[in-house]
Amino acid sequence: MSGNSYTLQPLASLSQIKETPSRTDGIPSELEEDLRAYGCKLIQQAGLLLKQKQVAMATAQVLFQRFWYVTSMKQFGIGDIGMGALYLASKLEECPIRMRDLINVYDLLLSRARYHISSPSSSSLASGSRFSLEHSALAPPVYIPMPYFAPEFYDLKDALVVAEMQILKRLGFNVHVQLPYGTMVNYLQVLGLAGHEQVPQSCWDYLNDALQAPVYALFPFPTLACASILLSTRHHDVSLPSGWHDLFDAEYDDVMAVAGYIMRLYRERSEEDKKRWIHLAIGGKKAVRKWLEDQGGGAS
Repeated sequence: MSGNSYTLQPLASLSQIKETPSRTDGIPSELEEDLRAYGCKLIQQAGLLLKQKQVAMATAQVLFQRFWYVTSMKQFGIGDIGMGALYLASKLEECPIRMRDLINVYDLLLSRARYHISSPSSSSLASGSRFSLEHSALAPPVYIPMPYFAPEFYDLKDALVVAEMQILKRLGFNVHVQLPYGTMVNYLQVLGLAGHEQVPQSCWDYLNDALQAPVYALFPFPTLACASILLSTRHHDVSLPSGWHDLFDAEYDDVMAVAGYIMRLYRERSEEDKKRWIHLAIGGKKAVRKWLEDQGGGAS
């Protein structure tokens, strides 16, 4: 991974962008995007339940995205790496999480996901889930917590430790993350938009959503800030001066590329597609490997 002129924060190389390790192993690029996005959603949901600082959740998602430019989803599970990234980020941002709390929260989130893709007629409990399927409109599904000394806990603990170690190892211990929020606010001040009623909050929201896309591992943070401003001002019909992005050393084509990545997150997806990536995400590397075998060893 290479550096850039703005920061020591690493960005993916051209060869890694062209052919990610997962793509080399036969995972289609669109499926990889979906799995990345879903893994980041799990990190955000876990962070909120654990009352983590936003900077820690954002840092975890950036590390998670970087990891898949050096490692294939055939080798490590989405849930395990997400859990490891959040655990590592909580220490980097000095708001450490108790390991047991993190494991319990991920067990809750993954069990809920299993419940939602399970057939109501399959069993009293969704396969692998701790949510009861025996409920009505007046009695919602009930989560059955993991027993304190359950073997599953120790399996998840081992997976968490390995995930954190692998993130550090495969990223070469370069886990510095610089986020574009402050830069975006400065740019809005230069453009005279910092006091706008809607634009600043909209920019912030776009930058949060962008964490689900790989852009934080592909572009320097000034470009990300400019992309959020471009999307926000277009959404709220606010005009910008010609060549405004040049003020911030951001290439227009790069700004448009980031905007395109973000807008792809909002595209409509079929229920079948959603179930497929949730199944592969919660099933981990074993589910991904089986899916690849079912596809004949790879996909085009």
